[in-house]
Amino acid sequence: MELRREVASHTFASVIGAQREGIMNAVAAITRERAREFGIEVIDVRIKRADLPREVQASVFARMQAEREREAKRYRSEGEEEAAKLRAETDKQRTIILADAEQKAQKLRGEGDAAAAQIYAQAYGQDSEFYSFVRSLQAYEQFLGKRSTLLLSADSALFRYLGRSQPGREEKLPQNEER
Repeated sequence: MELRREVASHTFASVIGAQREGIMNAVAAITRERAREFGIEVIDVRIKRADLPREVQASVFARMQAEREREAKRYRSEGEEEAAKLRAETDKQRTIILADAEQKAQKLRGEGDAAAAQIYAQAYGQDSEFYSFVRSLQAYEQFLGKRSTLLLSADSALFRYLGRSQPGREEKLPQNEER
């Protein structure tokens, strides 16, 4: 009876937690005095099992479950926050790396274009007529499609170049042109 009264005056958490020893000592002291009247000596009082009434048990478990879910949500939100920070940092590094790579690519393209221009200039300086012929072919290639038909007059520059390149054929230039 004394045990029930003392346990009822405390929360369930304190009965099964750190205050349990103090509650047991208080119950043992009261029980010793009452039992002395009957010639009984009480040495110790302990709780063998602490069960909740059935109607309270469901609400306690629901509260415990809600508490665990609240902690889980907190951990998830902290994890998502950390993940967002990591994603932002990685995106920043990615942008920096891509910008650096693009800068280096532009520099290399510029150097390549400069080298190509120098080679073209040297080639033009060695044989300007051949260079002119190659540039004409490149121009034709640019504006003509794969299946295009082109009609040229017999005195066009292209025919003049092609006529010179055939072996065994004498070079015939128009009478007003010199070699």
